Amino acid sequence: MEIKERSFSDKALEDFELIDKAVNDKDQQAYASLMKRYKKAVYFMILKMIRGTDDAEDLTMEAFAKAFKNLHKFKKDYTFSTWLFRIATNNTIDFIRKKKLKTMSLNNTMTDDGGNAVNIDVEDDDNNPQDEFIKTQRKEMVRIFVDKLPAKYRKLVKLRYFDELSYDEIAVELDKPLGTVKAQLHRSRELLYEIAKGKNKHI
Repeated sequence: MEIKERSFSDKALEDFELIDKAVNDKDQQAYASLMKRYKKAVYFMILKMIRGTDDAEDLTMEAFAKAFKNLHKFKKDYTFSTWLFRIATNNTIDFIRKKKLKTMSLNNTMTDDGGNAVNIDVEDDDNNPQDEFIKTQRKEMVRIFVDKLPAKYRKLVKLRYFDELSYDEIAVELDKPLGTVKAQLHRSRELLYEIAKGKNKHI
């Protein structure tokens, strides 16, 4: 894949190399390196939009799962960080629409690590016909990884992602303390990250 004539930072060029290794050579360490580089940045960007740590962790996992699933479609017209942040942003906007959360951050323009503006476009139409399709795609994307989880965590994650229960509702459903539910979901997300990075053989 050739890089178009434009100026990219050294970090962006390193990202391109990692992407080539991940896509062409199925190099799992390349996936892990990309995640390590941007996991915190994506998490804190999402956290500014929704102000909830648990949901921010969920949405961060979803953003990387979607990005890795579609990595073969990435074009080197822009930096990887721009593409990744846009995926994360769109996914979070979909979540906000669904939950009808109020936020002060949606009209902000963010910049990636190359200094390029990443605009966040929010449509006001709550009945956007694409919303249901996006929601379905997100579920299918996550299901690929969830099915690889140990049975101990599978039901917990399905209640959260597919049945869309709150943490309190899951605690009632499973008759477990809220703290236990949060801790086990946190561990589940860690396992999902490992699966996304191709390390599920160790799980």
